[in-house]
Amino acid sequence: MIRGLSKSGLGSITDEQLIAKAAEYGFGVVDIDAKALVEKHGEQGAAKLLSDHHVTLGSIGLNVEWRGTDEQFREGLKQLPLHAAAAAQLGCTACCTYILPSTDYKSALFTALAVARLRLIADILDAYGIRFALEFVGPHHLRTAWANPFIWTVEETLALISAINRPNVGLLVDAYHCHTTGFTPEHLRGLRPEQVVHVHINDARDLPVAELLDNDRLYPGEGIIDLKGFLAALADIGYKGPVVQEILTRTAPEETPDELLSRSKAGFDKVFA
Repeated sequence: MIRGLSKSGLGSITDEQLIAKAAEYGFGVVDIDAKALVEKHGEQGAAKLLSDHHVTLGSIGLNVEWRGTDEQFREGLKQLPLHAAAAAQLGCTACCTYILPSTDYKSALFTALAVARLRLIADILDAYGIRFALEFVGPHHLRTAWANPFIWTVEETLALISAINRPNVGLLVDAYHCHTTGFTPEHLRGLRPEQVVHVHINDARDLPVAELLDNDRLYPGEGIIDLKGFLAALADIGYKGPVVQEILTRTAPEETPDELLSRSKAGFDKVFA
């Protein structure tokens, strides 16, 4: 597995700084906007920036708003090939999106919309050799944030993936969401490696699971999640891809990026040990 960073939880930091600091602190992967990097530096310049630091691009976020109106969906879809092409140019093979656990649509209608829209997105990504990772979202407060319940467990997400029925679609497994849905390392060992496209790592406060907020996460090794067990289970099933830090917080961190990166490195060293 490859240690990775996203910008989440690192304060104000540019793509270029993230790439350089990732290398400095022993991380091999970054999750950033490939299209923006290519537009700024050109394809060769962006590729050189990554290779000079011995860092690869782990995943891109999905630019398409598939949860909203047909107009929003179609507008984002027009730009998707540009994002996918930039990612492919930089050797990136994963694109990620999240599934909120409730919706203002009627649940059955939204399921039908999700299958059709995500299948179309998957087909476009597949043309560029990119896998599509779906992230289930576990925190309880989001299950009632909108009118009707939707998907928040691994089992439900796998059922959605089966309905989409495209070979390049799999899971984004996030340690925080596993913790808030009771998906243990033993459950994780029931997955096949090809079902896991991407992984996020973070930690949780010592609170009842039902009280944990999505935007109140801790750095790896600073909370109560069994991250050693989480990583061991991923290793046991043969996952060898990126494990990327994603720290969502209620307020912007006050520490400098270097102070935050030192915490990240210490946490990764602790849980990977």
